[in-house]
Amino acid sequence: MRGGGSGDRAWRHGWIVLAVAGLAFLPTISSPPSLMDDVDATYAQIARTMLESGDWVTARLNGVPYFDKPPGQVWVIAASYAAFGVHDWSTRLPMALAAIALCWLAWRTGRWAFGDEAGLYAGIGLATCYGLFLFTRVRIPDIYVACTCLLTIDCLLRAQEAAGPRCRRLMRLAGASIGVGVLFKGLVAVVLPLGALAAYAALGGTKFRRTPWGRSGLLGAAAATVAVALPWHVLSTLRNPPWFDFTLESGPGLYRGFFWRYFVNEHVLRYLGLRHPVDYDRVPLPWFWAGHLVWLFPWSFLLAGLRRFRAHPDDRAGRTRLLMLCFFGFTLAFFSLSTNQEYYTLPAYATAALLLADAAVRSPKIATLAVRSASAVHAAGLVAALTVLALAASRETPSDIVTALTSNPEQYRLALGHFHDLTLDAFAYLRGPLALASLALAIGALGAWLPRFRLAAGSLAAASLLFVQAAHWAMQAFDPHLSTHALAQAYRDSPPGELILDHEYYAFSSVAFYANRQALLLNGRKNNIEYGSNAPGAPDVFLDDSRLADLWASRRPVYLVTFAQDRARFEKLLGEAQVHIAASSGGKVLLANRPRQPPG
Repeated sequence: MRGGGSGDRAWRHGWIVLAVAGLAFLPTISSPPSLMDDVDATYAQIARTMLESGDWVTARLNGVPYFDKPPGQVWVIAASYAAFGVHDWSTRLPMALAAIALCWLAWRTGRWAFGDEAGLYAGIGLATCYGLFLFTRVRIPDIYVACTCLLTIDCLLRAQEAAGPRCRRLMRLAGASIGVGVLFKGLVAVVLPLGALAAYAALGGTKFRRTPWGRSGLLGAAAATVAVALPWHVLSTLRNPPWFDFTLESGPGLYRGFFWRYFVNEHVLRYLGLRHPVDYDRVPLPWFWAGHLVWLFPWSFLLAGLRRFRAHPDDRAGRTRLLMLCFFGFTLAFFSLSTNQEYYTLPAYATAALLLADAAVRSPKIATLAVRSASAVHAAGLVAALTVLALAASRETPSDIVTALTSNPEQYRLALGHFHDLTLDAFAYLRGPLALASLALAIGALGAWLPRFRLAAGSLAAASLLFVQAAHWAMQAFDPHLSTHALAQAYRDSPPGELILDHEYYAFSSVAFYANRQALLLNGRKNNIEYGSNAPGAPDVFLDDSRLADLWASRRPVYLVTFAQDRARFEKLLGEAQVHIAASSGGKVLLANRPRQPPG
């Protein structure tokens, strides 16, 4: 049935989607694992600083003005802290709720455009695809932009069938949604839906031009976008002069205010690959596209159903297919031309899920073949998991998992690059998660052969839900490697003293978060924090080796967080007898200028 179905049945499907998405994302906000170093703990600490300072306009990182990103993600984390206190789970809660909301929006759009069954498949399929789980493990704002983009598309499609006040309301909502997206991700939240809309207009021809949008809505939509997004940008520009600088040149030691850093450096120069600092690489283009077979798994085999793709601009389902395809294609093409990361295309997952759900309903035979193909992948994974489990059964686990990992930094630009670090000894630390993953793979391998498609698809969804919980469990074993929480706790349990982070802030950002204090950065005036350090009035939180030596020789306690392999450098610089290990975890150490006092 197209265009939605009976109210009770439809809303029951909506609650089912919410339940499945809740099972996928809410259990994984728990801790352990702790907040990770790098962006995870960095944005958490920015949010706490914003809440405590009361300055909701200018973000600050370790006291230094931070202009690289819009404030949306920091605002929602700070709001969560205000409501529930500062916890790991309250840091993760907004992103989990955004993922659940995205799945619900996919159901709502799918039900309206393709019918009850397709809406149900879209919502559950999105909730259980691996990419949505993988790219919501750290605090990156793309999940929020996915919500605003899908809501915008939904409003635009509905407005095509509306007239008068209802059309204008829908267009204003679409514009406001774009404005919210700008506050989370910047101008890309405008470019993606408008670029897709332009492609849609070109492919829709004269039938598109007869839409009521131009007569009654585009101006209102633009006004709503400006009304939502402009105030923060104006305030940030006024508070952080100089106001307007359009210099297309970037480098160290510069300070040109908020406007230049945010608009020129972070938007224009980043897209062109000319941004300073250069902190992003390009994902190989073939993998950038083909990786979506993994990110959309176990539903990616339904792509075969798109060969029967039909898009008629006079038909609701046809218009929806066309706009969803335009959005997915434009998103991938847009980021293919710039520096990119795999998670940049996360906003396109919902449109892909809707197209795949529609294909499943329209092509039952292809849908059956798709789930059975996914079953074969699950079966192969099950054989591999059981083999590794048997080989790792007798291995010992003397310390933490870091001692059993290898290092392959050349692979780390890929989301799954750290898989190259795993060894059989490392899997010995993962026996529990691997056993649960094996159960999930068995369910997927066997259940997909059930006679009815709904039951077979349900088994794949159940397998995915179990598998992501196994992944969350596995991340607990990696906690010492991914986070420096243990060293922060050791610092808190030690006599109060100065806290110093080696290298740069991001390398040990979870120490600053869990210790909840401003740290000194040893040789750390680089990367994203460097620009704000040049701002008038920015705190002097940077040390070089000579200042460290003077501070280390003082009578008050001083603590230094660094990597274990760098300990010898500090023993040589400061004197071996003056460097004491206060704690160690995950290949990182907390050094102190005083010996640790025995308890009691």
